[in-house]
Amino acid sequence: MSIVLVARNRNMEPFREEILKQDANAEVEIWPAVSQPQRVQFAVAWNHPEGVLDQFPNLKAVSSLGAGVDHILSDATLPESVRITRIVAPSLSDQMSDYILTSVLNLMRHSEYYFRMHRNSEWSPQRSLSKTEITIGIMGLGKLGVHAASRLRDNGFRVTGWARSPKELDGVRTYTQNQLEDFLNQTNILVCLLPLTPETNGILNLELFKKLKKPSFLINVARGQHLIEEDLIYALDTGQISHAVLDVFEKEPLPENHPFWNRKTITITPHVASVTDPAEAAAVIAENYKRLLSGMDLLYETDRASGY
Repeated sequence: MSIVLVARNRNMEPFREEILKQDANAEVEIWPAVSQPQRVQFAVAWNHPEGVLDQFPNLKAVSSLGAGVDHILSDATLPESVRITRIVAPSLSDQMSDYILTSVLNLMRHSEYYFRMHRNSEWSPQRSLSKTEITIGIMGLGKLGVHAASRLRDNGFRVTGWARSPKELDGVRTYTQNQLEDFLNQTNILVCLLPLTPETNGILNLELFKKLKKPSFLINVARGQHLIEEDLIYALDTGQISHAVLDVFEKEPLPENHPFWNRKTITITPHVASVTDPAEAAAVIAENYKRLLSGMDLLYETDRASGY
């Protein structure tokens, strides 16, 4: 019985080394150099080619390398019997909250504008937004969303949250699925941390943007497929959205000729808001591998029906 690590454009050797530190007896191979596919029972996948897991006839479970599992759920060749898990780790939440807090402060203090002024040797002060003027709305109150909302609240911001099911969070007003419009009407800075499901695909669209309270800003750190790109461009051009911070994109890497690159009102980062730490991931992977072999419940298992 063995573990296989499957990822495109990512060095998986650090993850293999850390898993072996957790379990020196484990057999861990990195795709495509798999000597005995029939021995593989546990896979770790990140943006894997669809159908590649089909070569492992005895596969019992697949772990995402991060918090999201949409890339696994979208693989139509994966049998329903294969269990799906994800990585939950303190550093993922900390990094994400740091990124969001930094982005919020940059938006309030017009950092991008001042960077441009610096490059052009221009002295042109602008009035900053105050915490009392804005409300930050978090779409998605899972592990990452709750952590981010708490961090923002603890830094003195007015924070609300929207989730599919009712949530309770001290100091944060929460809204449920059928209260989306009420949530948006109160929100200046919208942060998307939703899982990608058929229901949330394309949710960041012009109709939604029009319901935001002005001045309106967008931070998308979930998935690129949540955003209708042409709708964002229109919203920016018409002043419906003042600025967008985007860490995720429908196609990654973002093509060199993509119109987002030339927009002063878009801040782009290359999917780095929250990066999996090999040691933390290995601890979860090794524990779930042990649980799988022992017939125990797996940690952080995904409900296929809900998509998270």
